[in-house]
Amino acid sequence: MAKPIMIQGTMSNAGKSLIAAGLCRVLRQDGYRVAPFKAQNMALNSFITKEGLEMGRAQVVQAEAAGVEPSVLMNPILLKPTSDMGSQVIVNGEVTAQLSARDYFAVKRSLLPAVMQAYNKLSEQYDVIVIEGAGSPAEINLKDADVFVNMGMAKQAKAPVLLVGDIDRGGVFAQLYGTVALLDPDERALVKGVIINKFRGDESILTPGVKQLEQLLGIPVVGVVPYVHLDIDDEDSLSERLGNKAAALVDIAVIRLPRLSNFTDFRALEAIEGVSVRYVESPRTFGSPDLVILPGTKNTMADLLWLRQSGLEGKVLRFADAGGAVFGICGGYQMLGTELSDPHGVEHGGSLRGMGLLPVRTTFTEQKTRTRVRGAFGTLSGTFSALSGLPVEGYEIHMGKTETDAPIVTITDSITGTARTDGCRSANVCGCYVHGVFDTDEVASALVHALAREKGVDPALLGAVSGEAHKQQQYDLLADTIRRHMDMQAIDRIIKEGI
Repeated sequence: MAKPIMIQGTMSNAGKSLIAAGLCRVLRQDGYRVAPFKAQNMALNSFITKEGLEMGRAQVVQAEAAGVEPSVLMNPILLKPTSDMGSQVIVNGEVTAQLSARDYFAVKRSLLPAVMQAYNKLSEQYDVIVIEGAGSPAEINLKDADVFVNMGMAKQAKAPVLLVGDIDRGGVFAQLYGTVALLDPDERALVKGVIINKFRGDESILTPGVKQLEQLLGIPVVGVVPYVHLDIDDEDSLSERLGNKAAALVDIAVIRLPRLSNFTDFRALEAIEGVSVRYVESPRTFGSPDLVILPGTKNTMADLLWLRQSGLEGKVLRFADAGGAVFGICGGYQMLGTELSDPHGVEHGGSLRGMGLLPVRTTFTEQKTRTRVRGAFGTLSGTFSALSGLPVEGYEIHMGKTETDAPIVTITDSITGTARTDGCRSANVCGCYVHGVFDTDEVASALVHALAREKGVDPALLGAVSGEAHKQQQYDLLADTIRRHMDMQAIDRIIKEGI
């Protein structure tokens, strides 16, 4: 069975996911077979495995860092918020229910066997399991329900814990001390080290506080990790990449929908020097983009109403009417059609007029499509003609069926092995269900070069495209940072000694 180590945080977004990914990379470099695990993840960014099962994106990143195939065993429970009060509950990669927070807490304990079955299967295959917690272990109002998230999972897996505090938000010593103080004695005994994350400046200035914290806690500080800028997929829409950016040589505007999901669809475009991918949430910041993208969303109808009420729908319609290039992915593709119908109340209920830019109608069904696909673009026109014949590889994850007579891709379903068409085109507007449609170097390069040429910019001024090489380089940079700023000898000892 694998040796576990668990990364918990003083709060959400303290940097647990990246610290866990960095440890996965370091341990892999040191010759261990290592895998990530997070019992319960809440995020709108998800991924479809080769078996057609759905899991959280953060554990996919950690698996990539560890050099292993992502498996739903690494994230047995995924909660995808559909409203401010409820979430789609996905267990072992499949949708099981739509529950309010209160109803989920009522059934949460019954999911422990599924969590431990997944963890034990994973543990049989690897040397080390890097477990990630969620939120904070010191949420005393939720402690009774913590059967497999933070300290509950640490007890189940018999995992030593490293506690991460975020100094960038301020009050890191209070964060760490207060969190440990609120733990029960048996929980405090599991915390074998603390990490100060996102530090900026001269570390020597921090040293007196570090020493005093160690004396107060009786727990060593095993790392002071600097604030580093890495191009690695983030877990959810709190990501800094969603902040507003200045336009570059090629300016791409992604509409920042309230329930935006899978914004990792644009990471290949973001990585190209000279290309700006701006996330736009008001008409005021729409600007004069070269391409507008309507991304995926967890609630297409509700977000279409928001688009309409915010005034951004009018901006997009006028942009398209003037010949501007528009691309919709998944929920964004559905919005571009003439009508959306929800007879089963899957999302919003009833029917809703679409934006009318594509001649398609979407009907929401109770069955979720989850599969990986590969294929090629057909013959396209206008800006998107540069994509004609290029390979497509990605995944589909949606609840709707869309009728189309003008598909843009021919793809083969990895689950059924059947070939089919997907998407629609009309003038300079395209859309499809395939997430990751821009991920290949060939597609990303062809698209941004076409946009550059249209506005009279020499494509040679844009940076090179090397998505996979760039990704691996970022994981190595993260590992280098972990090695330089964390006591890996102490962490190796903590892993080997356990609890």
